[in-house]
Amino acid sequence: MTRYRIAAKPYLPYPGERLARRKGLGGEFYELRPYAAGDEVRRVHWRAYAKTGRLYTRLETAPERARFRLFLDESESMRLHGKLPYAEKVASLLLRIARQEDPLARLERGPPRDLRPGRGVLVLLTDGLDPLPWPRLLPRRVVLVQILSPLELDPPLEEALLRDVETGEALPVGREEVEAYKKALAEHLKGLRLLALLRGRYALLRVGEAPLPGLLRQGVLELL
Repeated sequence: MTRYRIAAKPYLPYPGERLARRKGLGGEFYELRPYAAGDEVRRVHWRAYAKTGRLYTRLETAPERARFRLFLDESESMRLHGKLPYAEKVASLLLRIARQEDPLARLERGPPRDLRPGRGVLVLLTDGLDPLPWPRLLPRRVVLVQILSPLELDPPLEEALLRDVETGEALPVGREEVEAYKKALAEHLKGLRLLALLRGRYALLRVGEAPLPGLLRQGVLELL
């Protein structure tokens, strides 16, 4: 049976939080120390022995179980184009996977402005379209799953009357406005992606696509 886990360690170079900074076995390299009676032979660093003629034991950081909390954006914009029902399915998948590592993982719901500080890795499912101070809002450890519809990513180049579901404001648009919107959206997506990758992981899912392959391909999930 294939098993997955949520990859919480930052994708870009940044101090990680997934590993405990204490000596142990089974993690990443920590240091070498002189061999002592009782040390496992498989932990002997033979390359150091070849260079110095002395036995050294390889110490590693001890793996630490991650804690997760999931938050599903329920703002008005998420209720358009089938984003919220699709996001609920993605959240259910991620919650099942998170509970394999953290049985206390939970799912919260609401608008992103209601996010409060908490322990563990935040897995945020949102369209990211709210005009919010995202760098201040997102915690240091975050997995951001951005969910948009194909229509939002590539709107038709034709005249239309758009209404902002958050403010109620109506705005006539044509080719020029659509091109400006696509350019602004691309810059916004680029900024959110970079912010998330510095603090954890990021994936962009389109409503209707199979979530599991997309999350695997973009590094939010990894095989055990």
